[in-house]
Amino acid sequence: MAPAYQPPQVEAPQTYKEMAGWTQATPMDMAPRGPWWERFGDPVLNDLEARAEAASPTLAAALARYEQARAVARVEASDLVPTVGVGADVSRQRLSGNRLQGNGTAPTYNDYAIGATLDYELDLWGRIRNSVKAARADAEASRADLAAARLSLQAAVADAYARLRGLDAQADLLHRSVDAFDRAYQLTSTRHEGGIASGIDVNRARTTLSNARARISAVANDRAATEHELAALTGAVASDFSIAPQVRTMTAPDVPTGAPSTLLQRRPDVAAAERRMFANNARIGVARAAFFPSLTLGLSGGWQTTHGDLLTTPNSVWGLGPLAAALTLFDGGRRRAQVRLSRAEYEEQAALYRDTVLGAFRQVEDGIAALRHLSVQLVDQRDAAQAAQRTSDLAFTRYRDGASDYLEVVTAQTDALDAQSALLSAEIDRMRASIALFKALGGSPEDV
Repeated sequence: MAPAYQPPQVEAPQTYKEMAGWTQATPMDMAPRGPWWERFGDPVLNDLEARAEAASPTLAAALARYEQARAVARVEASDLVPTVGVGADVSRQRLSGNRLQGNGTAPTYNDYAIGATLDYELDLWGRIRNSVKAARADAEASRADLAAARLSLQAAVADAYARLRGLDAQADLLHRSVDAFDRAYQLTSTRHEGGIASGIDVNRARTTLSNARARISAVANDRAATEHELAALTGAVASDFSIAPQVRTMTAPDVPTGAPSTLLQRRPDVAAAERRMFANNARIGVARAAFFPSLTLGLSGGWQTTHGDLLTTPNSVWGLGPLAAALTLFDGGRRRAQVRLSRAEYEEQAALYRDTVLGAFRQVEDGIAALRHLSVQLVDQRDAAQAAQRTSDLAFTRYRDGASDYLEVVTAQTDALDAQSALLSAEIDRMRASIALFKALGGSPEDV
């Protein structure tokens, strides 16, 4: 009764638009997603990922939903086999003496019975089989949802950790800048006391110093919020969770993209959408089967007696049937509406599947493009930061030698701090782009 299942075909390109030179790879159905975050070479990140895997409430909820779907599939599959029941009955009865053909006496007797029953629906039209297919497909979709939740959690932990280390680097830069600005402020104050510098120069130096100190507080606030975010992701209470500040160089690793033809087999969200589409296709068969009669077969047997040994051949009883058929003749169009509803649900899921596939390719292309452009940006931003620092050093030397006023120093120091801060931001953006690309690819193809 279910239509032949034919998922929408989305043609995969030979190569990604934003990265040429990749060849066709072997498809990797149900490929495991390896520990891609280990490519960043950070033991703290590895520990956070392990803690999130073990204690994340989000992941626990996804696992519980998967267990629910498996249980539903087992419930539906139970209809494929007969239902067998056993029972026993003991009663004592007194009959009326004036009953039909009675002799005026009122006998009293005991009745003992034990037996079993079997009920089975003959699935001639595939209603039960299609229900089982749909339930099993839903369970497989839930399993893919679990994999998607795990991948999203891993990426969220890695992204938050990258931002945390970026804030540590920003804080270190600001502390070093404050020390330099403080020395400049002290020098300007000394020169002002000696009548060499003006009060304007002192106030300019103090403004630059205070602005840098204010930015330290802002970074500290952002770091605290990011640390609390990591606590929630790893299933810890924020009050008892902390990560020691650390300034270290985190290099974004090369992300092996593989071939576009493998993407749809690696993405768990694509797998979930496809399985739900299959389930809805099977439910069309369930709805169409309602136009045909349902057939059920009954069977019973056991022993019954009012005296003597119960389990003896003369006391055995059995019955075959009833073989019952039931068909609804008029329901006001309810069954036709149910078929239309099932078809519409399938069409909706087919559209969602195609949207998921297109989104997967878009996210990979976005990630590849971001890594390429951010790599170029890093080179230029590093040159800008180095040039700005040299300008700041020269401006301060010129001011100390009396060749310029302090406005030149303030401008150069501000530009240097902004350029170095932008360089750190670009490095963290590239880290985050690598993480996003790993997520978009469904993990690393080389970890299979």
